[in-house]
Amino acid sequence: MAPLEDLGRYLILLGRAFASIDEVRTYWENLVTQMVRIGVDSLPIVALSSAFSGAVLTVQTAYQLESSFIPNTIIGSIVVPSMMLELAAVITGFILAGRVGARIAAELGTMRVSEQIDALEAMGLNSISFLILPRVLAGVIMVPMLYIAACFIGIGGGMVLGEVTGALTMNEFIEGARQFFKPFDPFFGLIKAFVFGFIITSVSCFKGYYTDGGAEGVGDSTTEAAVQSCVYILLADLLLAMLIL
Repeated sequence: MAPLEDLGRYLILLGRAFASIDEVRTYWENLVTQMVRIGVDSLPIVALSSAFSGAVLTVQTAYQLESSFIPNTIIGSIVVPSMMLELAAVITGFILAGRVGARIAAELGTMRVSEQIDALEAMGLNSISFLILPRVLAGVIMVPMLYIAACFIGIGGGMVLGEVTGALTMNEFIEGARQFFKPFDPFFGLIKAFVFGFIITSVSCFKGYYTDGGAEGVGDSTTEAAVQSCVYILLADLLLAMLIL
């Protein structure tokens, strides 16, 4: 029964959060702060991981397709869709589940066990619209932005490394990317990023908001937020691929 009870509390929490979406003046300042923390502050680690992912994917593809009968352009045809459809969104999601999800759960969990949330309610402030809604909105806005950055940086990293190592020239890489490019690919990646952003922030807010048990409870909530976010990202990744592609 515990999973069903948690699901009910999760849905009620989100329902109460989005019911106050028109109270913009309550959470506007906090929304901007969360957008900076989730988006701008996460950009360096997302850029680094994307650049290395694109570079490694290029090297491994070149190694696997090393043959005089296969044109070098095929490497770009594989690397670019792989980044757009899967790697840029999933790697960004995993990084944010650890970095952003854990921080949100720890932040809200600490506020809960130190009775700061109770104090907000006592002052007549809607703690859910003030604490939960801006974090979820910031997630669904900024994670797609990070996905776009991850695509450009990952593809650029693969293209540069292909040129540096002599696996293929930049022109061959771009020619291959154009051959099998589908306009729906980046759109599908954006859908994934939007869903992942919602999962990471909503699950982490839920874990943090209902933390109990003092410092140990905060630690448990932080761990559960990061782990469950990663698991739900994998499930959503599979479901979206099966339903949309």
